[in-house]
Amino acid sequence: IRRSKTPKVSFFFPAAPHRLIKLVVTAAAQIFLFSVPLRERAFGFNSMAGGKAKKEKGKPHQQQKHMPYQGGISFHKSKGQHILKNPLLVDSIVEKAGVKSTDVILEIGPGTGNLTKKLLEAGKKVIAVEIDPRMVLELQRRFQGTPHSNRLTVIQGDVLKTELPYFDICVANIPYQISSPLTFKLLKHEPAFRAAIIMFQREFAMRLVAQPGDKLYCRLTVNTQLHARVFHLLKVGRNNFRPPPKVDSSVVRIEPRKPRIEVKQKEWDGFLRICFNRKNKTLGSIFRQKSVISLLEKNYRTVRALELGQEDSLKEVDAKMDFSSFGDDRGMEMDDDGADDDEMEVEDGEAEEVQSEFKDKVLGVLKEGDFEEKRSSKLTLQEFLYLLSLFNKTGIHFY
Repeated sequence: IRRSKTPKVSFFFPAAPHRLIKLVVTAAAQIFLFSVPLRERAFGFNSMAGGKAKKEKGKPHQQQKHMPYQGGISFHKSKGQHILKNPLLVDSIVEKAGVKSTDVILEIGPGTGNLTKKLLEAGKKVIAVEIDPRMVLELQRRFQGTPHSNRLTVIQGDVLKTELPYFDICVANIPYQISSPLTFKLLKHEPAFRAAIIMFQREFAMRLVAQPGDKLYCRLTVNTQLHARVFHLLKVGRNNFRPPPKVDSSVVRIEPRKPRIEVKQKEWDGFLRICFNRKNKTLGSIFRQKSVISLLEKNYRTVRALELGQEDSLKEVDAKMDFSSFGDDRGMEMDDDGADDDEMEVEDGEAEEVQSEFKDKVLGVLKEGDFEEKRSSKLTLQEFLYLLSLFNKTGIHFY
């Protein structure tokens, strides 16, 4: 009995605590060494690409301001640096771009090259334009010595100031603050490319694809759709980026019109500025405003002076013409629709009579095309083009 029971009990209990202690210590060490949050709290550094910058306790002044990437690169949110981190989203963008094996691809804002890699696999050549020298070095280091290295050209510089080379298709995840100027720079590019697949801030993207009657339909919409067909491809949540922006995004496809719709761009812009200055007012109400009639009349006299060869009169009147007061140049994204459009009476009787004649001429154009009771927020591109042609036919211009 002593050998069968007591020895077993005395043998098991003394040994068990030592094994348990060893297992607990080993497990704790492994958790400490391989758990990212614990290690970061202990040593105050980041171990994974895209992890948040951590500060050491008691040293708040050492807290990093930017989201780090492997190799010590920080993303600057103030510069619009938001890197795509979702590989499925990257694949989806490349697929929807419809890249051909013979395509020369322009990539704007390649960052660390997540999208660049997929584009190199799909196309013939990638020309990447990047303003941040740190990202340029990261791109060169990432693809150096790979089969893709001889098919990648990196241009360091501001894309808005860079003369763009020939390309078949553009794919870009851009800083949102350059959305409008970049869009129109691409649309003016010669020769015309096949398509541009661009990531925009969602509200900006929805303005590009808006239709007459939509709340976001604006001057930006009509100006863009004059030059291109625009399609919404997919919505992108903010958590697909590192660091995440404050707003959601959308990917759109822009296809330049072939052939282009020919207009005098300066006149077209002046015309739309007036129409969208109060987009929900009737056109009859807009074109009855004293300021509009006065400016159009000066412009009318300028054109007449030009036709009659009166250069001195042309210079005198032309210096006073300015359509910029109608609408904002900040990307044409917002239209003034809340201002009061009550008119001031003209005190000078003779001036009132002259303006009245010209006012009748302007309103006659609106009546001829049945536009007097229509609103800019509901007009199609074709209707805007037709109305402009009616004004031009009577000698009224907007440049």
